[in-house]
Amino acid sequence: MNPSNRRFDLLVIGDANPDVVLHGVPPGLAYGQVEQLVDDGKLTIGGSAAILACGAARLGLRTAFVGVVGDDSAGRFMLDQLGQRGVDTGGCIVDKVLPTGLTVILVDGEDRAILTSLGCMPTLAGDMVDRELLHAARHVHTSSFFLLPKFAADLAGLFDEAHATGLGTSLDSQGDPAGRWDGPLRQVLRATDVFFPNANEALNIGGPKLGLEGAVQAIAGIGTLPVVKCGADGAMACGANGFVRVLAPTVDMVDTVGAGDSFAAGFLYGRLNDFDLERCLKLAVTCGSLSTQAAGGTSAQPTLAEALAIL
Repeated sequence: MNPSNRRFDLLVIGDANPDVVLHGVPPGLAYGQVEQLVDDGKLTIGGSAAILACGAARLGLRTAFVGVVGDDSAGRFMLDQLGQRGVDTGGCIVDKVLPTGLTVILVDGEDRAILTSLGCMPTLAGDMVDRELLHAARHVHTSSFFLLPKFAADLAGLFDEAHATGLGTSLDSQGDPAGRWDGPLRQVLRATDVFFPNANEALNIGGPKLGLEGAVQAIAGIGTLPVVKCGADGAMACGANGFVRVLAPTVDMVDTVGAGDSFAAGFLYGRLNDFDLERCLKLAVTCGSLSTQAAGGTSAQPTLAEALAIL
């Protein structure tokens, strides 16, 4: 099948869990059953993959999502919210035993602390992905590599299969909670068309002693296109013709939860619509920046028209 004639532009596979985002958290949490008040809180879509899927659908990409949720109110919340945002969840798996994962995010300006209960999230495996759904997409993306050990072990093979049927591939590994940065990541990167680390992740994966540019070049040498999220400093990519850099627009920031996922959604929209590398980066940075204007990862994700208006 010609990739341009497929039912979905993008298949996203990975983590899906509700986020509870709290602003104005007191410095230092008090135990001993002391109740502390915060400025505000929001229950919203969480999980890097789920947030990216919502951002892609918001931009107009025909998007499907595969992940594991529990047979509980948190899981139903996630499936309902994804569906309301135009994401096809027909390939999702409902675990009848383990609960849906949950995350609490404590926001302090541009920084945040993240507390996650994984629940059923790590049970996701490559053989859970419906092959008809995989072959119905133009591109497959996955996130949170280190939270999904079974799926991580299967991912290189899945990406090879995707390539064999004409799909593009991309990965946002997110951080390694264990701080080891090992496992099958390098093997997976050889089968990954686009890799979306932030600057700290790029340093840890490419080699801290190399400096950021050297680490990014080392990642590019594995055989992938590294597209590096640099926060308020914008982004950089190391393509065939060297480095491309773009600056971030100035916006009224509320929090940066999910900004990197909206960034990746913007880049993938550009790539799937034949934008050149610099324009892909500009759209990505614009989408990521605009998404910071409301609490949580999905509330301020832009439409394509909204992003192009300030591109």
